[in-house]
Amino acid sequence: MEPRIKYAEVAPGAMKAMLALESYVAGSGLERSLLELIKTRASQINGCAYCIDMHTKDARAAGESEQRLYALSAWRETPFFSDRERAALAWVEAITLLAESGAPDDVYEQARACFTERELVDLTMAAIAINGWNRLAVGFRTVPGTYERAAD
Repeated sequence: MEPRIKYAEVAPGAMKAMLALESYVAGSGLERSLLELIKTRASQINGCAYCIDMHTKDARAAGESEQRLYALSAWRETPFFSDRERAALAWVEAITLLAESGAPDDVYEQARACFTERELVDLTMAAIAINGWNRLAVGFRTVPGTYERAAD
């Protein structure tokens, strides 16, 4: 598989903007483990192999269990996730599938019960960021398996 366009090289200003959003999300105060879960889940929905590879590697490095990563695509049917994680996963799925879901009131209310207004905005920004990265990686065929974690 060959990439179609090396978008970071072609449009460095766009990359700078995406990285600024990613930096905001990383510094938002949301738990790293939660962010890796929602990034992985959105990437599963969007069929982004590169981002699934990246975020499962990052999640494992942060201490995430194999069991939870394997069960993530079926999170509703497992006892492995907290109420807060379930609310986040449902919200991010609704935002990722916006044309289908319309961000339903019950999903919003579930998220609102587990997150402050600020956290919910930050969670939505995380969804926006990963959906943007997914569209870049899938659209321009970023090669899966090439991601290597930077030292912490």
